[in-house]
Amino acid sequence: MSAKTRPEVLIIGGGIGGIAAALALARRGMRSRVLEKAPEFGEIGYGIQQGPNAYRMLDWLGVMKDLEPQAVFTKNLILIDALTDRELTRISCGEPFRKRFRAPYTVVHRRDLHGALLEACRKREEIALHTAKEFAGFTDRGKSVVANFSDGSEFEGRAIIGADGLRSRVREILIGDGAPRPAGHVTYRGVVPFDQVRDQSHFDDMVIWIGPNLHFVQYRLRGGTVMNNVATVASRRFENGERQDYGGPEELAEVFSRTTPHVQEMLGYVGKDKNWVLHDREPQPGWTRGKVALLGDAAHPTLQYLAQGACMAIEDAVVLSGKLERAGSDVDAALRAYEQERYLRTARVTITSRIFGDIIHANGGARDLRNHLLAQRTPETFWEVDWLYRGIEV
Repeated sequence: MSAKTRPEVLIIGGGIGGIAAALALARRGMRSRVLEKAPEFGEIGYGIQQGPNAYRMLDWLGVMKDLEPQAVFTKNLILIDALTDRELTRISCGEPFRKRFRAPYTVVHRRDLHGALLEACRKREEIALHTAKEFAGFTDRGKSVVANFSDGSEFEGRAIIGADGLRSRVREILIGDGAPRPAGHVTYRGVVPFDQVRDQSHFDDMVIWIGPNLHFVQYRLRGGTVMNNVATVASRRFENGERQDYGGPEELAEVFSRTTPHVQEMLGYVGKDKNWVLHDREPQPGWTRGKVALLGDAAHPTLQYLAQGACMAIEDAVVLSGKLERAGSDVDAALRAYEQERYLRTARVTITSRIFGDIIHANGGARDLRNHLLAQRTPETFWEVDWLYRGIEV
């Protein structure tokens, strides 16, 4: 059966995970149809850190060659105490790192990554792209599955993949486990021209200033022309039971007031008129039912502390395509095998991200112990991330 006549996979959602899945399927000779709710394809957000596990997947997808001019190749991952400006530890991303993990560590703008994937999809005859398609439900017909949309349209395919994000409609129908879990962490972001940044000492590094209930991340994007800045507070008001209106600009300034003048100055690089409240979910199985499965944030949303949300979605896409290729006509078995392979790895990312968040936001004696233990590391110590960056095989 040729690619033109083979039944297609219906992908709900045209974000990074959805179009990566379409591209992965096309690379293996399978057709797909991407159905995006928004009136046009695009990506909201700022920087994405790409560990070597994601770099290798993107290279296999064929987009790294076009993406590399916009990427910045990180030299070091550095932790600095925000109360003292003293470096605590670093991971060198040099030759030993690249040799062990078979890829570099890079950072890119979300729009550049999404744009590279989308452009690659547009060049493939196996992929159809639709916008303004709001998913309403599905009907499993046994040998096929039909996706229904709010405009009355429907499409029939061999499988439905719900890649529709944190508040997934596909998940709501499939699992029905309610809203995602708010973590009480609030993030502010901003991108400024690099020449406007006063301290340029960490030119090609990814730096995190860490402190009690706070951290500040900084790295360059878009070929090094701009600086990405991310300020986060773990809201004490949320912890005290104030579950609304927490983490505002006043609390941001209050929590950062203990940091050095240098760190407080960098708050000027982030916008205060918009913030992002962080969520995740408790890991659980059940992403698949018959010919329907979840992918990316729809399946396993995670906090930002391992910088692996988009990376896990890209890994999902590659694994899913492989399972569908090998299973032939048995789509149900392919989707079950996909979930089985991805469940524990993504659960580990979710739980470890929470733990890392607690570590970098530590206060009092926990902060003192953290700093003492970090001081004993060497730049070529990789054990904390070894399981993660070794990644998966295509």
